[in-house]
Amino acid sequence: MVRQGPPPPQAVRGHYDFVVVSNRLPVDRTTDDDGGHGWRRSPGGLVTALAPVMAGHDGAWVGWHGAPDETLEPFDNENMHLVPVPLSSDEVELYYEGFSNASLWPLYHDVIAPPEFHRTWWDAYHQVNMRFAEAVATAASEGATVWVQDYQLQLVPRYLRQLRPDLMIGFFNHIPFPPPEIFAQLPWRQSILEGLLGADLIGFQRPNDTSNFLRCSRRFLGATVKARHVNLESPGESQPRASRAEPFPISIDVGRIQELAVRPDVIARAKQIREDLGNPKTILLGVDRLDYTKGIPHRLKAYGELLHDGLIKVEDASLIQVASPSRERVESYRLLREEVDGMVGRINGQYDTMQNTAIRYLHHSYPVEEMVALYLAADVMLVTALRDGMNLVAKEYVAARVNNTGALVLSEFTGAADQLKAALLVNPHDIDGLKETITKAIGLRPAEASRRMRAMRRQVLDHDVQRWSRDFLSTLAGMAAERSHGRDAEQPSGL
Repeated sequence: MVRQGPPPPQAVRGHYDFVVVSNRLPVDRTTDDDGGHGWRRSPGGLVTALAPVMAGHDGAWVGWHGAPDETLEPFDNENMHLVPVPLSSDEVELYYEGFSNASLWPLYHDVIAPPEFHRTWWDAYHQVNMRFAEAVATAASEGATVWVQDYQLQLVPRYLRQLRPDLMIGFFNHIPFPPPEIFAQLPWRQSILEGLLGADLIGFQRPNDTSNFLRCSRRFLGATVKARHVNLESPGESQPRASRAEPFPISIDVGRIQELAVRPDVIARAKQIREDLGNPKTILLGVDRLDYTKGIPHRLKAYGELLHDGLIKVEDASLIQVASPSRERVESYRLLREEVDGMVGRINGQYDTMQNTAIRYLHHSYPVEEMVALYLAADVMLVTALRDGMNLVAKEYVAARVNNTGALVLSEFTGAADQLKAALLVNPHDIDGLKETITKAIGLRPAEASRRMRAMRRQVLDHDVQRWSRDFLSTLAGMAAERSHGRDAEQPSGL
C-alpha cells in the first residue's frame, strides 16, 4: 500500500489552470559560442500536441530539467511556464534507472527481460512522486485540469488528490499495461493501482491495456468495475470515488512530417542516401531506440538468414539500422548493444563486398529532417518490436510516403497494429514467418503497395497527435461538467 503519513498540509494555490506533468520538462539546455546557457524546445509529439493547449490557457509544465543535484527556479520558455522538479544523483539512479526502468519497464513489456524489485528503489520512487505532486499542487489554480504523463509518475494522481481534491486529474500511460498474471509479480501492485485511481480519467494506448488495468483493479483492490468505470472505496470518503479508464491511441505531428517529405532539400538528401549505398534495388530500414523490446536481434537474425539462403543478395538490397543510444548505464542495455554490435559485425563480415554493405548500422540519434529523408529513401520499413505501447516510427514512415509507395512490415505486438491494419503484420518471434514477410514486402506489386499505403495514410492523417490530445482533454472536460452538474443538482433549491 502507499505509505500513509500525517494529513497533507493545505497546498498553496497557484494560478495555472492547465498543468502538464512529465518526468522531463519539454526543453533541452543549450550552450552558445560564448558559453552562455539557454533552453530550446525538445522535439517530440507530446510537446507538439500540448504546446498549443498551453498557449490557449494559462498553462504550466512540471518536470525534471535533466541535470541532477541542481535546483532551478520556475522560468518561462516559448509561451510555456516551466516548473523544474529537482532530483539528486541518487534519485536518478534509484527512482529513474532503478524502479522506473529496471522494475516497471520490463514488467510492463511482458517481462522480455527479468524485472528487479528493490525496496530502496521503491522508496525513492514514491518520494519523488510526492515531490512532483507537491510541485503541481502549488502551481495549479482552483479547479484546474492536470494531465500526468507516463509510468514514472503513477503515484502522482493519488498524492495530488490528497493535496488538492478540487483538481480534475488525467493520467496517460504511454507504454503497455500488463495483464494480472504479470502485474501480480510487482510487490507494490496495490499502491500503483491506488496511485493511478487518484485520476479521474486514465488513458491507455490500446483496448487490451485498458482491459488489463480494469482486471487488475478488480483482482488486487476488490474494486467495482462497470463499463470502464472503477469505483474504489477510500478511507475518509463517504462515497466511493469513480475513475474512468479508456483507450486513447497516441499519434504523431502529421503536418510536420508531410511538410518535410516534400521539401526539396529533404528529397535531395533521400536521393543521396540511396547513392551512398550504391543505388540498390531495395533499401530496408529499421529505426529504434536500442532497447530489448524493439526486436532488433530478431530482425538481424531474419535478415542474415535471408542473405544466407540467397533470397536476398547484398548487391540488390541493403538494410539501414538506426539504433539510438538508450539507458546505457543499465546492464541489460549494455549487453544488448554488445549483442547487436556482434551480429552486425558477423553479417557484414560474411556478406559485404567492396562495393556493397549488407547492414549500415548507425548508433546515433538524428534530427527529424534526416529521419524523414531516411523514410523517403527506404522501400521497406521494418518495425518488429516484441512489445510496444504504440511505435510512432511506423506512423511517421506512413505519413512521409506522400506518393503512396513503400511497404511497412509491422509487429502485431505494437499498438500501431491496431490502427495500421493494412501493414504486413508479423509475429517477430517467428523467424521463418518474419523472413517470409520481409520477402513479400520486397516483392510487393506496386498496385498492392499503393492500396495498402493509401489505407494506412488515411488512418494516420485523420488521427494525428492534436486529435489525440483533443479527444483526451475533451473527455476529461466532459467528466468535469458532469460532476459540476451533479453537485449543482444536490444543492437545495433557493440557494
